[in-house]
Amino acid sequence: MKLTDLHDFNQALEHYSKDALWALFDGRKDDFNIATECIGRYAKDSSALAVRVAYADGRREALTFAQIDGRSAQFANWLVDQGIEKGDRVAFMLEPCEAFYTAMFGALRQGAIGVPLFTLFGPDGLRLRVEDCRPKLLITNAEKAESARGIDGLQVVIADDSFFSELDGYPKTFESKTRADDLAIFQYTSGTTRELPAAVKHTHGALVVLMTAALYGTGIRPGDVFFCPSSPAWGHGLWHGTLAPLALGVTTGTLSGRFDAGNLIDALEEFGVTNLSAAATHYRMMKLSGKAEGRHYKLKKLSYTGEPIDSDTLDFIERVFHLPVCSMYGTTEIGVVLVNYPGASDYRVKPGSLGKPTPGVSLEVRDASGKPCEPGRIGELFLLRRGEWLSTKDLAQIDEDGYFYHAGRADDVIISAGWTMSAVEIENVLQKHPSVAEVAVIGVDDSVRGKIVKAFVVAKGSVADDLVQELQSFTRQHLSQHEYPRIIDFVQDLPKTPAGKINRKILRDQEAALAIG
Repeated sequence: MKLTDLHDFNQALEHYSKDALWALFDGRKDDFNIATECIGRYAKDSSALAVRVAYADGRREALTFAQIDGRSAQFANWLVDQGIEKGDRVAFMLEPCEAFYTAMFGALRQGAIGVPLFTLFGPDGLRLRVEDCRPKLLITNAEKAESARGIDGLQVVIADDSFFSELDGYPKTFESKTRADDLAIFQYTSGTTRELPAAVKHTHGALVVLMTAALYGTGIRPGDVFFCPSSPAWGHGLWHGTLAPLALGVTTGTLSGRFDAGNLIDALEEFGVTNLSAAATHYRMMKLSGKAEGRHYKLKKLSYTGEPIDSDTLDFIERVFHLPVCSMYGTTEIGVVLVNYPGASDYRVKPGSLGKPTPGVSLEVRDASGKPCEPGRIGELFLLRRGEWLSTKDLAQIDEDGYFYHAGRADDVIISAGWTMSAVEIENVLQKHPSVAEVAVIGVDDSVRGKIVKAFVVAKGSVADDLVQELQSFTRQHLSQHEYPRIIDFVQDLPKTPAGKINRKILRDQEAALAIG
């Protein structure tokens, strides 16, 4: 019995093993290729849908496994003619479309290392990443080509009709010759352009490891109609939203172009989506759009990642979709390690919880002395990896039932006059106020208390004169008397990472610059 035939939590714990993960694939360690496993082995059925794309302008596109298989083989053959060798980097800076899947899977088939790049990178962000990984080619569109052409040593190719006409001259078959331990993808996390995150280097065999998150984080099973609105330039959109479902022969859907909550809601209904995995921000924006009610959904499983979901949005999800939403926690570097087992009938989803460890993973919440914390006490989250306990740099706590709860990044702790406070906890309370659309909380320097809490609030509608005092009182009523924002700034919007998470670091840097000034 395959792991995909099992649905329950206890079955997952009983039957999980690395050998069982490998049994989901055709390849083996000495002959393994991501493109073959995700596309090639499903291409025999010419009608099987691989990807459905909902464009921002209302257009819809459907691509079969056979279409992507043929085009990616042509691209792989074209790369050989361009002198691209195994291990060379090939970057692609495209929104989800036929060209994106052609370039990504074609590069992987040929043995090159694929480098997905976010389409909203400006010239500086693009240059830093290109200079870091040194790709031989960049596949992009006409709009982005000009800024890319100014980078020395980079060949820029525009994926337009003439390029596809050129590919038509190449065979639609290609024999891949890669191993599981060959490098396949370089991926950059969503940092700022001034502080370039190191590229996370994934092998072809990383696809096997990914199946743990697919089975128990997003709950993908054959027969699902999957959808993930996150950009495939980032970990969630690429690994969980694209490669994972395709590796199981499941049709996946996504958005292309500027994000619009109404477009996402329409696509969920039109495509008959049964399994949605999105960022917390996507659910919040669907709530704020006011367009989600009164629709005919077929959803059976919901998951999210990226950051905690506030209680108001959790209530919206339960009311509109009539389903619990399952958090899944991890990072690009360590993978997914905490999940809520979507679709498992014997597993209770606790609202706001990160869930329980994936099968085979050991986690601990530790205090400052390195000892495991008692239930209910906040500490730093550690992961056991290859016999060594590694810090995730996140704060967490566990409850009596073994569920984990996120308490923010280690640098989101605010110590004021000896009191330890969580920025995330204060944000969650403020988010419940009817006048608050979005909020971010940081600690700022204070000569008396060391740090004090400052909140940046995006208000719903106009700001009343007494709203500052009202929000302060509201927070103190829900938390402790000392846990409230002593300073509140009302802003038009909040800085976010390219992946859509609120970027508190930018706010901290701005405050530090003001203090110096």
